[in-house]
Amino acid sequence: MNAWVDSHCHLYSLTDPEGAIGRAREAGVAEMVCVGTDVETSRQAIELAARHPDVCATVGLHPHDASKLAAEWEPLEALAERDDVVGVGETGFDFHYLHSPADEQEAAFRAQIQLAKRLDRALVVHSRDGWEATFSVLADEGPPPRTVMHCFTGGPTEARRALDLGALLSYSGIVTFPGADDVRAAAGITPLDRLLVETDAPYLAPVPRRGRENEPGLVPLVGAAVAVVTGRPETEIAACTTENAEAWFQPGETGGSA
Repeated sequence: MNAWVDSHCHLYSLTDPEGAIGRAREAGVAEMVCVGTDVETSRQAIELAARHPDVCATVGLHPHDASKLAAEWEPLEALAERDDVVGVGETGFDFHYLHSPADEQEAAFRAQIQLAKRLDRALVVHSRDGWEATFSVLADEGPPPRTVMHCFTGGPTEARRALDLGALLSYSGIVTFPGADDVRAAAGITPLDRLLVETDAPYLAPVPRRGRENEPGLVPLVGAAVAVVTGRPETEIAACTTENAEAWFQPGETGGSA
C-alpha cells in the first residue's frame, strides 16, 4: 500500500473526526495537515494534533474571516509561535464569495505572510478568483521560502507563475472533476518536487465520492488522478508528495523537531 500525506484538511469540521483519522490510516495515509481558518479552528487543529502523532496543525485566518483580523490577531500570533505548529494559513484571497471585503483580505494576507517569514513556517495560500491580487501581494511582500498554493484551481499559466515564486502546488479532488481540464493541465506540468495532494476535507470529495463528505482517507483517489495526468506511477506520486509535505510542513526556527 502506498503511503500518502493529506497536505490540507479540516478535521474539526468532519462529522466524525476520530473515525475519519482511523479510516485514513487504514487507507495508507501517513500524515494529515489540519488547517486552521480562525482562532477557534486553529485551536481545534492544535488539539487534534496533540492527540494524534500523524496529525499536524497550521494556524491561520481564512479570507472569508479576514474581517476578524483586529480582534483575533494577537491570539493567532501566539498560537502560531507554538513549537508544534507547522504552518501559517490558510490565507489569501477569495473573490468568489467575498465574505470579507477585498482590502481586509489583503491586510490579513500581508500580516500572515510576514508572520510566516518571521517564524520560518510554511505559508498556506488560498486563492479563488483572485490570482492577480494573490500574485501581486506575494511579489510585493516576498513569498516565504516554503509557500503552498492550496487546492490549486488555476491552469498552466497560473501554475507557471506560482512555480516561478518557488511555491508548491497542492491538488485536491477537483483534479478528478469532469470540467477541470485546466487543473489537470496544470498538474501535468508541475515538477514532482513541487507537487502535493490534499482533500480539503470535508469539501471537494473526489470522483466517485463527489457530493458526499470528504475525508483524508480519500486522498489516494486524488493521487491516482494526478498520476494519470502526469504519466507517473501512483507509487512515485505517493513517494514524492509525501517527501515534499514532510520537508515543507515543519516547525520553523522557533519550533522543535518535526
